[in-house]
Amino acid sequence: MTTADPPNTLWHRNVKTPQTDAVSSHAGGHEDVQEERLRQWRKHTQKVKLRLMEQVQNQLGDMFDEAVAESMQSYAGVRLNGGSAGKPASRAQRMDDGKVFVARASLLDELFEISHIRTIYHMFLAVLLIFFLSTLAVDYIDQGRLVLEFDLLFYAFGRVGTVVWAWTVMFCYTLLVPYLALLLWGSLYHSVPSRLGLSAGTGLALSAAQACVLGLFPIYVAVQHQLPPASRFIVVMEQIRFLMKSYSFIRETVPVIMRNTPKEGESHRLPTFSSYLYFLFCPTLIYRESYPRNSRIRWNYVGVTLGMILGCLFYGYFILVRLCMPIFRPENKQPFSKRTLVLAVFQSILPGIMLLLLAFFAFLHCWLNLFGELLRFADRMFYKDWWNSTSFANYYRTWNVVVHDWLYYYGYRDFLWLSQRRFRTAATLCVFLVSAVVHEYALAIGFGFFYPVMFFLFAVFGVVFNFTMNDKRQSPVFNIIMWTCLFLGQGVLVCLYCQEWYAQIHCPRTENSFWELVTPRSWSCSYKG
Repeated sequence: MTTADPPNTLWHRNVKTPQTDAVSSHAGGHEDVQEERLRQWRKHTQKVKLRLMEQVQNQLGDMFDEAVAESMQSYAGVRLNGGSAGKPASRAQRMDDGKVFVARASLLDELFEISHIRTIYHMFLAVLLIFFLSTLAVDYIDQGRLVLEFDLLFYAFGRVGTVVWAWTVMFCYTLLVPYLALLLWGSLYHSVPSRLGLSAGTGLALSAAQACVLGLFPIYVAVQHQLPPASRFIVVMEQIRFLMKSYSFIRETVPVIMRNTPKEGESHRLPTFSSYLYFLFCPTLIYRESYPRNSRIRWNYVGVTLGMILGCLFYGYFILVRLCMPIFRPENKQPFSKRTLVLAVFQSILPGIMLLLLAFFAFLHCWLNLFGELLRFADRMFYKDWWNSTSFANYYRTWNVVVHDWLYYYGYRDFLWLSQRRFRTAATLCVFLVSAVVHEYALAIGFGFFYPVMFFLFAVFGVVFNFTMNDKRQSPVFNIIMWTCLFLGQGVLVCLYCQEWYAQIHCPRTENSFWELVTPRSWSCSYKG
């Protein structure tokens, strides 16, 4: 038996080898499939992980900023009101505290770090390239040569010299007069017998100067010198900015001076000239003696931001030339009817929403971040994620945080303070009314005619949407409704203002009566002859 064992063992090995190879090959193929599935699953989980990390990071960042701001407000409230450190501030007490500035980056700068969001930005650049190429192609077909003429830009930004000297007058006045008036009033307030008389006299004198230099003077320059639209908008927007800045400076410093009576031998604590000068240029409308500052200026960021501002300028030019002017030129004008109006509104939706997004990106992101970087201003929360809003109430709060803060602290909150925290609805309506009037004023002076489309949309539909689509609306359906309303609103604005612009040119006024000035020309202009 022992001599037969080795051959038997060998035979068994030879017989089993093919079966073992088949099983091992089958097992190997199964393992390959399993490994491929594992690799795909790892890729999928990695993508899910990245998405979750991005969402968690954004939410944690927002929660941290809010927690820091609330804690600083609570601490400031405790310091000002003499409360204990362990006792939290009430809602009313937190409302009395002003805005707290925290070092943080702009939301789009953070989102552009994500490749998916950066691709959307690249898509808009591709559209700009298409506009450029289509303009070259059309000009070559029409004129037989490659030419890019920017006559519209040169016209819109004409009379630069007049704009510069008008801005210089407004800036020098805002820099010197409110500051010197505050120094004079502050140095005498605690020593004169009639504080009310001093305050009333100084306030009336400063109000009269404000009305003349920052009220009537810009209007006179825009009308008398017949400035083109873009130059008019520069003058008017700077007029509004200087008014809001000077008001914030007075509003923030006067209560501090009134509360802090200097002791004998002590000098008055007055704001420094350098802090006020910095405030006039930094991208905020809320005055503080100091702000959080960055350690250095990123000059590459400045260069890229300047390039984006120029790109937005040419983007707007191409939108007007390629999408708006072909629709509203007088030679293409059809007889006015409900059908032509409805078609024109829907044809204006695409350029309207593009101009809205362009204005947001060019001003609220690029322009404010440019000045923030040059001045090392660290709080870059000029806007929030308004595009995710499911209510118009949230949209109004997050679209333009810079202006919203000014309206909230000096309009809404002060109205509640005067009414002893009653009439909240009336306070909201007053803020809407002021904002609508200022928007309509800027458009009326900028375009050179009165056509209160913006006022009607803002003061009527805006108020209705603010109270009906409030913060209780959390469904994504309401985000769709909000965007639909924005599309239609922008279409109406672009359509009606473009029609009125060409009507003012083609059918000029025959007299300067009041009704001629306030009646839109597009209602009666027939484009004949």
